[in-house]
Amino acid sequence: MPNLSRREFAQQALGSVLTVSLLETLFQCDAIADEAKPATVKWLTDVNQLGWDLKGKKLSQVEWQKKIEELYKKADVADFLRLIDFDKLTHNLELVDVGAKSLSVKFPQIEGVTDKLAWGRQIFALKKGRSVVPHGHNNMATAFLILKGEFRGRHFDRIEDNDQHMIIKPTIDRKFTVGECSTVSDDKDNVHWFQALEGPAYIFNIHVMGINPDNTEPTGRIYIDPNGEKLKDGLIRARRVDYDEVNKLYG
Repeated sequence: MPNLSRREFAQQALGSVLTVSLLETLFQCDAIADEAKPATVKWLTDVNQLGWDLKGKKLSQVEWQKKIEELYKKADVADFLRLIDFDKLTHNLELVDVGAKSLSVKFPQIEGVTDKLAWGRQIFALKKGRSVVPHGHNNMATAFLILKGEFRGRHFDRIEDNDQHMIIKPTIDRKFTVGECSTVSDDKDNVHWFQALEGPAYIFNIHVMGINPDNTEPTGRIYIDPNGEKLKDGLIRARRVDYDEVNKLYG
């Protein structure tokens, strides 16, 4: 049998039954499944299980942060990028001039990768100098994994709230590189702010929502201006702002 390209095979063997584009998609999915390392699939399964353990109250929020950070340190970023077909996802991607562009992440339907996820997921894509703007969370735990590029990452503990301000205290301010991670919960490092030091730069984000049924605040983000009034003991009175203003200031 002569050597045939995929396109020639499709044309000669399948005729009009399958389109060439569909056949190529099937080849691509098989390639992803064949190349996915078992260790990466297990890693993803373990990350998901920690999310269910958090939602099921088997772990406290701070315990989840500790365990997810330990697990993220074991991530094979290069293999994870292959698993999600990162090159295709970002091909000809147009980044936004302000803030971060959010990309939907789909996992291939291969053995060991569950479709019952305990968390939402996305990839933030940023130009150099752009930011995942400073914000806190209500009733949510999140984890960042740096996929490409470098970031200046800043975290703050959320000490006190009122209608106009949030009292915060700096906890982390350092460079984050590929393979490094950071986490957020209601109880620790609740506010974060990540600025791309080079571009394009990418962050994989998971978010576990509705983790505390006693928390009556709406689940979601609270935007702030962290460059606020300096108080004693390293505290900062940060003004609450809306989405447009925080992006104008820091996006």
